[in-house]
Amino acid sequence: MTLIATFWGTLLDILPIAAIVFGFQYLVIRKPVKRLPQVLMGFFMVWVGLSFFLVGLEQALFPMGELMATQLTNHEFLPILAEGAQRHWSDYYWVYIFAFAIGASTTIAEPSLIAVSLKAGEISGGTIDPLMLRVAVALGMAFGITLGTWRIVMGWPLQWFVFAAYLLVIVQTLRSPRSIIPLAFDSGGVTTSTITVPIIAALGLGLATEIPGRSPVMDGFGMIALACLFPIITVMGYAQIAQWRATRTRSANDLTPM
Repeated sequence: MTLIATFWGTLLDILPIAAIVFGFQYLVIRKPVKRLPQVLMGFFMVWVGLSFFLVGLEQALFPMGELMATQLTNHEFLPILAEGAQRHWSDYYWVYIFAFAIGASTTIAEPSLIAVSLKAGEISGGTIDPLMLRVAVALGMAFGITLGTWRIVMGWPLQWFVFAAYLLVIVQTLRSPRSIIPLAFDSGGVTTSTITVPIIAALGLGLATEIPGRSPVMDGFGMIALACLFPIITVMGYAQIAQWRATRTRSANDLTPM
């Protein structure tokens, strides 16, 4: 994809959004746009920035994800097999380590998660620690991606994992503090954004292409679904642990003689 084609395609994607926003402003609300030059400059910066970002995805993140999957599953890199033996899932342990590390690091750096965590800490009056929230989400994302790579290695159907994860989410939703449930579900959504998704998708497709007997169409996709689910589980788990510790502290203080 050339730079000019990317700029043109991005412009066609942004124009309907601008038409809806300005259409509602002038035809429904019937008021002029405040600071119109700044708004137009903002749309221009979004257009340019998004175009360069898409070019960067094509030239860097997607190739790097596929390259890492190819190198980590190469028969020269994997442990040597005895004659006639078959690969065991544990032979791909470097794949799991890389998936966990890249999942945690990209999530910590995710701009949308940083914005949500800071806003959650601000609104909660300091009750929610933004850093701990980001760590909880990062651990969930890392575990979800690692589980996704293991599923590809094993060749097991995605629906089993999704069903089990949703079952756990439902149980946790019934037992978690009500105040944390909406934030937990939103945290699962914001993690799959600009930085994380391209690497996850490229890693999954690369693994499914390189591992014998796997189909990129059937096995390469689905990692993003697990990456969305497990941050919900870890955030609610973090809230449940914090609630348990607070209850335990209060009970200990009540038992302390005056």
